[in-house]
Amino acid sequence: MKFQYTFLFVVLLNYFTLAQEKVKLYDVIPNASKSEAMLGEENIPVLYRYPLKDADKAVLIIPGGGYSHVAINHEGHQVAKEFNKQGYSAFVLYYRLPKDENMPERKVGPLQDAQRGMQYIRKHYAFKKVGVVGFSAGGHLAASLSNHFGDVKIDNAQPQNLPPDFSVLIYPVISMRDSITHKGSKKSLIGEHAAEQDVAYFSMDERVSKNTPPTFLVHAADDKVVVLQNSTSYKEALDREGIPNTLFFYETGGHGFGLQNKTDSRSWSDSLFVWLKDVLR
Repeated sequence: MKFQYTFLFVVLLNYFTLAQEKVKLYDVIPNASKSEAMLGEENIPVLYRYPLKDADKAVLIIPGGGYSHVAINHEGHQVAKEFNKQGYSAFVLYYRLPKDENMPERKVGPLQDAQRGMQYIRKHYAFKKVGVVGFSAGGHLAASLSNHFGDVKIDNAQPQNLPPDFSVLIYPVISMRDSITHKGSKKSLIGEHAAEQDVAYFSMDERVSKNTPPTFLVHAADDKVVVLQNSTSYKEALDREGIPNTLFFYETGGHGFGLQNKTDSRSWSDSLFVWLKDVLR
C-alpha cells in the first residue's frame, strides 16, 4: 500500500511539474538594450506550458496588468487549468513590460512576445486550432496579435502562422483614444502624449478587418477601470466586417474578476466553451 501511495505521488508530481513547465521564448531576445544577465529574470519573457497529450486545440493566455505588471496567477495559471479541464492545451505568456531602459522601442516589445508565443506553439505542436485569450491590457495585446499579424515584429516568422483562430477578450483595453482608453495602459505602452500614428496603430477597434478572427468579449457595465465602450466599440467594428462575435455582458462585477464574477452567478467561461464548439466545428 505504501508503494502505491508513493507511486501515485510521484505520478502526480511529475504531471503538475510538466503542466507548468517554463520555457524561454527566445535564444536571443529581440529589441533588448541589455544582456539577459543585466535585464534580470523579471524582464525575460517566458511561456508556461500546460499541454494535454491528445488535445487538438490550444490557447495562448495573456494576463493583464496595465502594461505595468503581469497578473500571472488569476488571469494566467488559473485560466490555463480551466482550459485544460475543457480539453484544451494552454500556454501562459509572461511578456516583457514596455520600459525605455530595457528596449530601444518599448511600444513593440509586448507584441513581439505575443507573436513569438504564437510562433512557438505553432512550431512545436500540431494543433488544429490555436486561439488567444487576453485580460485587460493583456486583452489589448491579444487584440493586437489578432489584427497586426501581417506586421511581423520578430525574425523567422511567417505572417500566416501568427493569426489566432479565435480571440477571447476579457474586459479588454481596446482603444488608445483618450475618451475611452485606460490611461495607465496607454501611458506605459505609447506614452501619455503619443503621436497620432501610434494612437491609431494601437487602437484595435480601428484595426479590425475581414481577417480578424471570431471573437468572444466579456465586460461589466460598471467597470470603472476599463470602460465598457472599449468592448462595444470593438464589437461594432467586428459587426461591420461580418466577423462572428458575441459580448457576454455583466451589469456588475467591476474590473479584474478573472474567471469568476462574484456579483453574478453566471459563468462567462461556460458560455465561452459552448460558443467555441459552434465556432470551431
